Amino acid sequence: MSAQFGVFLPVASGGWIVSRNTPVLDGGWPQNRDAAILADAHGFDFVMSMGKWRGFGGDTGHWGRSLESVTMMAGIAALTKNVKIWATLHAILHNPVVAAKTIATLDHISGGRAGLNIVAGAYRGEFEQMNAWDARLDHDARYDLAEEWTIIVKRLWSEERVDFSGKYFTIRDCVCEPKPLRRPDLICAGMSPRGFAFSVGQADACFIGGRDMAETRAASLRAKDMAAKLGKTIKSYAMCTVIYGGSDALAEKTAQHYREGLDEGAVLGMLESYGQTLQGGDNAMVARSKGAFMAHTVIGSTASCAQQMEHYLRECALDGLMLTFADYQEGVVVTGQEILPRLRGAAA
Repeated sequence: MSAQFGVFLPVASGGWIVSRNTPVLDGGWPQNRDAAILADAHGFDFVMSMGKWRGFGGDTGHWGRSLESVTMMAGIAALTKNVKIWATLHAILHNPVVAAKTIATLDHISGGRAGLNIVAGAYRGEFEQMNAWDARLDHDARYDLAEEWTIIVKRLWSEERVDFSGKYFTIRDCVCEPKPLRRPDLICAGMSPRGFAFSVGQADACFIGGRDMAETRAASLRAKDMAAKLGKTIKSYAMCTVIYGGSDALAEKTAQHYREGLDEGAVLGMLESYGQTLQGGDNAMVARSKGAFMAHTVIGSTASCAQQMEHYLRECALDGLMLTFADYQEGVVVTGQEILPRLRGAAA
């Protein structure tokens, strides 16, 4: 199977299960460093970290502690050899010229393995606390800004001098040296109509999701169809949490223990960050989090998890999965040794 498999690093405390009953993920350097080194050693294709500036509260203080993405990934780049290094920047927060040089620097540190996950800016509270939220920009306008931002970054990576005059950014005779060793991968996760159009038009890969497999498949096929009409291709990736055990029954017992520890206060904080309510039209990630898991989840023995992941990839027309774990130290190793070989060996 030619799919790509990556690790979504636990850069923010609590990780991707909103529960009091999971192993402690503290958002600190040792856990992230070790997870990335293990991912590199066990043949994963990429590691990625999100950018987070404020958590969701609740009893667990979910996502309340986090390291800055690019700084952390630069440290990881120096400690790894093969795995791609994808960091996150926010278009409404980081100047595009600074962003271009920052990721070019990461590319040099990593020997040409850098990637940039572009976020248009979804959580108002994160940016209001630092007076970086422009209330005049609605949702679609933030993606218009991100589009100008991305065009500037791309041009600075490839042109000697750049002039640009747009609605949101103006640069004159601007330089960015040295260039990246190769054009860094561009990734985005916009799922709204405008966000989806931005992702397909500007990125190399888009992270998609859905409340179920049918919705995820529809999003993946829509991205590929939109890209074809633009004369390009795009890869579609989805998140997947892996809950494994010695048997399907034991893994389900573990998953149920996590569900029983659901941190309702953190889920409410997450809903508030999206400007939604428990009864509102929440997105797929928030909908899933009401059951403690924030992403599609496979539960079972390692053989069963591999089968479920293969089915997920095929049924949803995905090019890759970004994996999360309750315990990264163990989860990356078990997946690398027992699950990935089954997936790599599966017929395409």
